[in-house]
Amino acid sequence: MDYSAHETAIVDAGATIGKGTKVWHWSHICAGARIGDNCSFGQNVYVGNDVVIGNGVKVQNNVSIYDAVTLEDGVFCGPSMVFTNVINPRGHVSRKDEYLRTLVRKGATIGANATIVCGSEIGAYAFVGAGAVVTRNVHAYSLVLGNPARKVGWMCACGVRLSGSGSVQCSACGSRYRLSDAGCESEGS
Repeated sequence: MDYSAHETAIVDAGATIGKGTKVWHWSHICAGARIGDNCSFGQNVYVGNDVVIGNGVKVQNNVSIYDAVTLEDGVFCGPSMVFTNVINPRGHVSRKDEYLRTLVRKGATIGANATIVCGSEIGAYAFVGAGAVVTRNVHAYSLVLGNPARKVGWMCACGVRLSGSGSVQCSACGSRYRLSDAGCESEGS
């Protein structure tokens, strides 16, 4: 076993878990989950069967990653944030054949208590603020806040808010970006 799991964690036979990954107290990793290297799953995390998680992903306490969710490398899921997988759930109607896929691209951050409604794509290095409710796609490098989540700015890959327009430089790491109403693109500093 190349990963570590606390004695209270449940890791179902068949789950694929990469080298250096840590699974903490009272977490449950289902049999079909595919998890990369060097990930961290905090206390009371649930990972469903049809879930793919890249390398270096950090999932904080009390997060449920239900079927039909993919997290690419370097994603951060804040405490108690949640993914959904059915758009119109009913307790008395089975809709397992109607799951909508959710994709979270490389390096994106999802803040504490945020909700990601299924069928959404969160772009690379996007930043979903704490408590936001994402009901549609989020562009790469976007900072989104509120309910429903709305773009209020742009973020550097290092996690610092960008300011200005046109060609801008991150005040923290020096990376350069081209900002416009249409989007944010790295200028490959």
